[in-house]
Amino acid sequence: MQIQGQIVDIQNRNIYSGEITVENGKITSITPKEHMIKNYILPGFVDSHIHIESSMLVPSEFAKLAVLHGTVGTISDPHEIANVLGKDGVHYMIENGKKVPLKFHFGAPSCVPATFFETAGAVIDSEQIKELMASPDIYYLSEMMNYPGVLFDDEEVLKKIAWAKHFNKPVDGHAPGLRGAPIEKYIAAGISTDHECFTFDEGAEKLSLGMKVLIREGSAAKNFEALIDLLPDNFENMMFCSDDKHPDDLIVGHINLLCARAVAKGFDLFKILQMACINPVKHYSMNIGLLQKNDVADFIVVEDLTNFKVLQTYIDGELVAENGKSFVKHVEFDKPNNFNTSKKEIVEFEIGSSASKIRVIEALEGQLITNEIHHKPKIVNGKIVSDVENDILKMAVVNRYENAPPAIAFIKNFGLKKGAIASSVAHDCHNIVVVGTSDEEICKAVNILIENQGGVCAVNGNETKSLALPVAGIMSDKDGWETGKLYQEIDAMSKQLGSKLKAPFMTLSFMALLVIPDLKLSDKGLFSGNSFSFVDLEVN
Repeated sequence: MQIQGQIVDIQNRNIYSGEITVENGKITSITPKEHMIKNYILPGFVDSHIHIESSMLVPSEFAKLAVLHGTVGTISDPHEIANVLGKDGVHYMIENGKKVPLKFHFGAPSCVPATFFETAGAVIDSEQIKELMASPDIYYLSEMMNYPGVLFDDEEVLKKIAWAKHFNKPVDGHAPGLRGAPIEKYIAAGISTDHECFTFDEGAEKLSLGMKVLIREGSAAKNFEALIDLLPDNFENMMFCSDDKHPDDLIVGHINLLCARAVAKGFDLFKILQMACINPVKHYSMNIGLLQKNDVADFIVVEDLTNFKVLQTYIDGELVAENGKSFVKHVEFDKPNNFNTSKKEIVEFEIGSSASKIRVIEALEGQLITNEIHHKPKIVNGKIVSDVENDILKMAVVNRYENAPPAIAFIKNFGLKKGAIASSVAHDCHNIVVVGTSDEEICKAVNILIENQGGVCAVNGNETKSLALPVAGIMSDKDGWETGKLYQEIDAMSKQLGSKLKAPFMTLSFMALLVIPDLKLSDKGLFSGNSFSFVDLEVN
């Protein structure tokens, strides 16, 4: 096969008219050649940190959409499914991903569960990490969210890091807001990346200490604007990632959109493309070609170098997408799950109190971090209820692995005026998380998910919209387009109910993630990420 175009040689900062010859999936020659073709050929895009499960798609279905946007590979942390199904879940993702051309590079989840202050479906200890790290299918130790464990020399945490070093594989970080001596110790432990920086100064400090910083732009957490000005001086040590991307967003675009935004801001094209195409491949020793002679033929053809409209995507010399059509074939897949709780009664969501002040989770647009605020509760007949007027809504987390009383808290900024929304995509243990305007609506939403054995839903009286997620309670058994369409309808309904959040379900999914400060809710109770301990709902 021969293909002509304007060759974008990122590493030598050169663009020239040329021809690429591919034989048996490899590039055998790249030669300058005059022709009239104006399209550009460049290495494929790589998402340097993503949880495939957050797309609500199994890897084979994710691949169908990603290749449309020029993505040829991912660094994928399977800790979502691992929290549900353990090591078997990791192997499920690897085996399903192998059935399609897109090059998934999975890591060994370092924090299953993320903490022991919540109920997960499985535990992955250091012995299992050793077994996983020995596999050629595992490329790195996934994000070390338990940064207190690193700082306080937790033996089990340090063993996991030691096994990654033993097998000469990188260790990913997760240290939101960590600065000064603590981040120095964290990096010294052998942790090489962080995708959780949310300010310019934080990113600059971590880069100065030798860490690689990932600019994350997901469906909920968006740090592009805060960090992009670090690019000119630090492009050799930065990458782009999405972390968590819902199916409706994946239909629209992927890493290509971040390149277009960076170009629009006037940044150097070659520096941008080095972050998007080159740096992840080198840092993680990915089996992805970089558009050089003797490389595997992974490359894309784009219409221009401003909007990065992808015309063709090639992986191992195979055309996998062209002009908005994906050629990745459907593969059959199993639907393993772990959902063992019974339907709930309304009374289980009631909470009696005479408190004058309660702790309230303040959700923040575009951030995973939250604030703790104190507010006077609305009490009716001796019970705290949702205060719709002041946007202080009842929230619950329901253990999906066994029958247990729901944990109750209150949250601000979801903005619902009626109804409720619920999800079993709740990082990282994937219990059921729900926010609603009444106990009746909350209970109804939870029971829909229990009946579906996982999913997302919005309810308002007799009106309900739901998307079942029967694969581990977090992924759909449908294709990406159908999943994306259903999700869009539910997302739209949540906004009709009053939510002003851009991605209410993605934001909801992080309200149970205890390792991101400050105030969160697990199935065991209200938790402060700053003190790393449970706190009371009532303020004394």
